[in-house]
Amino acid sequence: MGVEILREEKKYGRLFFAGVINGIGDRFSSVAILTMLLQLTGSGFAVGLTLAIRLVPFVVFGPLGGMLADRFSRKRILIITDLSRILFALSLLVVDGKEDVWVVYVTSFVMAAGEAIYAPARKSSIIKIIENKASLLKVNSLEQVMLGVVLIGGAFSGGIVSYIFGPQFTFWFNAFSFLVAALIIANIEFPAEDKTAHNGNKEKTQLSSISKILLASVPLQIILLCQAFVACVNGIDNVLISVYAVKIYELGEIGVGMFYGALGIGLMLSFFVAKRLKKHLLLLGIACLMAEGIFVVLQSRIEVLLLAVLIFISAAFMSGIGNACFDTVLMKETPEEHQGKLFGFTEAISNTIHGGSMFMAGVATEYIHPRTMGFFGGISYIGISFCLLLALFIIRTKSISVRDVNQ
Repeated sequence: MGVEILREEKKYGRLFFAGVINGIGDRFSSVAILTMLLQLTGSGFAVGLTLAIRLVPFVVFGPLGGMLADRFSRKRILIITDLSRILFALSLLVVDGKEDVWVVYVTSFVMAAGEAIYAPARKSSIIKIIENKASLLKVNSLEQVMLGVVLIGGAFSGGIVSYIFGPQFTFWFNAFSFLVAALIIANIEFPAEDKTAHNGNKEKTQLSSISKILLASVPLQIILLCQAFVACVNGIDNVLISVYAVKIYELGEIGVGMFYGALGIGLMLSFFVAKRLKKHLLLLGIACLMAEGIFVVLQSRIEVLLLAVLIFISAAFMSGIGNACFDTVLMKETPEEHQGKLFGFTEAISNTIHGGSMFMAGVATEYIHPRTMGFFGGISYIGISFCLLLALFIIRTKSISVRDVNQ
């Protein structure tokens, strides 16, 4: 699956495998944490709060990470953030009862701060290290495969490993994965300009240019609107995965891992379709969002476990295609020297909204039935996609009208 691309793009191949190892370790730990919280507190509120806390640092550290990525060596940023998270990954070993839950909250915040700096540096490195720019969509499709492998290898296996060996083993594994990922990245040859800081005047020029880039690109505006609106709803999905597994189907760690594994399968399968797309990527991305919403609605009505798993796969399949389309448009529309800041900005906005959404979803699970929440989330996805299609149609219609007048 995508082996030929990984062979051709050796630098990206190393970045890909570092992401897989890093991600699997983090997922091992995440599954153990969420299940442990539900068992210690018996409340979906603790799950929602923890997931929200992990996204709050993106408000400050997302833009900071973007600026650092454009100004300093991306390679060093990736290595330092990986190594610095090892100690905090191990701090979860002290959690032994309900009175220690605060350790989970603090550690989640610090780990998320590292990820907020790491994410824009990694994402803005992709277009710089690939040799063939025409392979960008295929590479972005592989990013969805990476997420799929992480979900299957980390979440699904993590649920089983946590069940058999206990959460402490997963915390040790997470720390080790950060070390291995850092060593892999250390062997990637990044472009020389990544290792040199920009001067102050150039930095100010870049900052002032980002707003101009956004105003000049309709696709960027649509994608940013999409990310913001989807983040408002996506928190419901994140909370409900664990709640469905533990409270609706009563499957515990294995259920959480099974559902995350289903999402991983869907993301991996999306590669076979996304890599063949060439045109109308923005429109296709919005259409996939609508289809994902339909599957989320169906998920809220299904009671048979096997069908629930198949629907999780289908929803993730659509999400993977849509994400690959959106990321490719985003990279093509944004000049390389501004990508770090733009990705940091988008991560900050979407993850902040996402964090608030998960917090509210966690609170809502105390008062609203999970299936009702799932139905609302799916309808919201469909509504957002309709609004984006309408906005795109209006903008393009006006653009055609202006050209006709000028002619």
